[in-house]
Amino acid sequence: MPRKRRNISRKLGKLRYRKRFILVVEGNKTEPKYFSVFNVRNSVIRVKCLKKGKHDSSPSKVLSRMEKHLNEEGLKNSDEAWLVVDKDQWTDEQLSQLHQWSLKKENYGFALSNPKFEFWLLLHFENGVGVSSSKKCSKKLERYLPNYDKGIDINKISGMMIIDAIRRAKQRDIPPCEDWPRNTGSTIYKLVERILKSQNC
Repeated sequence: MPRKRRNISRKLGKLRYRKRFILVVEGNKTEPKYFSVFNVRNSVIRVKCLKKGKHDSSPSKVLSRMEKHLNEEGLKNSDEAWLVVDKDQWTDEQLSQLHQWSLKKENYGFALSNPKFEFWLLLHFENGVGVSSSKKCSKKLERYLPNYDKGIDINKISGMMIIDAIRRAKQRDIPPCEDWPRNTGSTIYKLVERILKSQNC
C-alpha cells in the first residue's frame, strides 16, 4: 500500500508585528550596548536607541530628540517610547519636564538612575549598598567588570542577572516612586519589565 504523501505546504499567515521600544538615552556607548541584549534573534520586540549629538545630554535636549523622532516617524499605539537618563547634576525642575512628558500617553515612559546608568548595571551583580556618588558607583562596578570603561560586554549579562537587577531595584523602590528616585536607585527596571513582558507575549 503506497504511503500517504505528507503535505509539507503551510498556510501563510500575516507576519507578527515586532513591537518597538524607542529609547532616548544619554550615552552613545554603554546604554545602546546594554539594551541591544534584548534584540535577540526572532524576538517579537525591537529596541532602538536614538543616538545623541556631542552636547545633547541635558534633559531638554533628550526630550527634543524624542519629540523630533516622533514627529518624523510617529509611534504606533502598540509601540513604546522611553526617556532614559541619569540624575547627575540635573535639577528637579529639569527632570520634571521629562516626567510630565511621560504622562501624556500610556505608551510613553521615563526611567532614571540615581546617580547614573552604571548603578543599574551594578544591580546585576549586587545590591549597591554604600553607593552615594558616581565615583563610588564606578569603583564598585569595576570589581565585576574590570575592563569597564564606558563600554560593556553584553555576553557578561545573563537573563538571570537581569531578573536579579529588577528584583534589587524594586527592593530599593519601596514604596514605588511616581516620578524618579531621589535617593540611590533606578527605575530602569520598569522599562526592562515591559520589554521582557513583550518578549513573552
